[in-house]
Amino acid sequence: MKLKNKTSRRSFIKNSTLAFAGISIIPRHVLGKGFIPPSDQLNIAIIGGGGKGFADATHVWNNGASNIAAICDVDWNRASKTFEKFPKARRFKDFRKVLDEIKDVDAITVSTPDHTHAVIAMAAMNLGKHVYVQKPLTHNIFEARMLTNTANQNRLVTQMGNQGASSKEVKQMIKWFDEGKIGAVKKVHVWTNRPVWPQGIPTPTNKPQILDGLDWDNWIGPAKMVDYHPLYHPFKWRGWWNFGTGALGDMGCHLIDPPFRVLGLGYPTEVESSVGAVFKKDWVPEYYPESCPTSSRTQLKFSASTKNPSELTMTWTDGGLRPFHPDLIPANHPIGDDDSSNGVIMIGQKGIMTCGTYARNPKIYFNNGDVLTAKIVEEDNTLPENGHQAAWVEACKEGYGKEKHKALTSSFDFAGPLTEAILMGNLAIRSYNLRNKIGNRFEYPGRKRLLWDGTNMRITNFEAANQFVKRIYREGWHL
Repeated sequence: MKLKNKTSRRSFIKNSTLAFAGISIIPRHVLGKGFIPPSDQLNIAIIGGGGKGFADATHVWNNGASNIAAICDVDWNRASKTFEKFPKARRFKDFRKVLDEIKDVDAITVSTPDHTHAVIAMAAMNLGKHVYVQKPLTHNIFEARMLTNTANQNRLVTQMGNQGASSKEVKQMIKWFDEGKIGAVKKVHVWTNRPVWPQGIPTPTNKPQILDGLDWDNWIGPAKMVDYHPLYHPFKWRGWWNFGTGALGDMGCHLIDPPFRVLGLGYPTEVESSVGAVFKKDWVPEYYPESCPTSSRTQLKFSASTKNPSELTMTWTDGGLRPFHPDLIPANHPIGDDDSSNGVIMIGQKGIMTCGTYARNPKIYFNNGDVLTAKIVEEDNTLPENGHQAAWVEACKEGYGKEKHKALTSSFDFAGPLTEAILMGNLAIRSYNLRNKIGNRFEYPGRKRLLWDGTNMRITNFEAANQFVKRIYREGWHL
């Protein structure tokens, strides 16, 4: 039966092509599912229309280059701006109904809280839809590995929403390193001023009235059910492990991307963290396991890579903590961003390469005192208008494995391992206060170096830490 259908379709396409002789565009319905001529519009569903979802919808639409077929958000008040911009798009609160009811959707964007990224993207990929997923790609390491594998198995075009990965600045940094300007790198420092939302706080116990029109059950999705609270939605979900991935998950995909990309890094080999404590009375710290910490410091170690012939230690700090000025950087020069709030420093044999958020303002401070500043003034013609998102749209039209797909800067082949490395830091942060009682004292095994088997996704020297590799999904939800 399958062979007969395939033959009939091939004959239909051949006859239709003859019938349309002289016409340059063959409609999608003639070519069938999965065959989109480069000149045709992509039919896109927007999952998560509020906040970042508005920008993602606008960029993939790209002044009519794509058709926004549907907009889905559990909170229509938050998505109102997107609804107004695309009044013809069908409106939904449940992404599953989008996939069930709109059969000709070619691709989706996922701009929802971290805890729902994977279940939405996986459901779409299992139906053969291309996906664009906001950073971080997933909520946990296991999900990142599964999405990466499924994208390749189903031959789908993917992109993670860390737009700085497509910047001219990061390309300049890659060029400098490949030219050997700073030599092999042994130490990297990355830092951020996040969180800029509440963290290190107790779990709320009061039950305020739920927002009008909010579908809380679908907002919770695969996470553990809790009552609605404004400390969760909107935006503040980032500070709760049930939903978010903290400061590291929020900014790591932007800030760790340049060294990960420039140095050709892979899975870390080990990780160690320390976290800030909150004291409400003398000598007794308060730990809130549901809430991400107020600040943290994490060290990841990487083996030598093909590009960087040296083992490497990467130190991440958040909560406003940052590294001090290396001697090569003049005392009155900011490090990273102009206000030093976020940044990256790669310390090489011949000098230090540094940049800010989204790889902005890249520089090299050489051992001899010279400074190299990027003069990026030429137009980058490798990206369409709106860059990162629109490049994904064009790659979807051309197809999996084709030139435009291979040129994407954050397809899951790259974004998956990057996300895993970042979430490895969160595994260590969450393990920090795990303890064993030995007699009358407590031991904290999570405060030691945790050794990582990247291939098998396991900590090999502290079994309790492996609970954070994946999550338990709420009944009715699965990956």
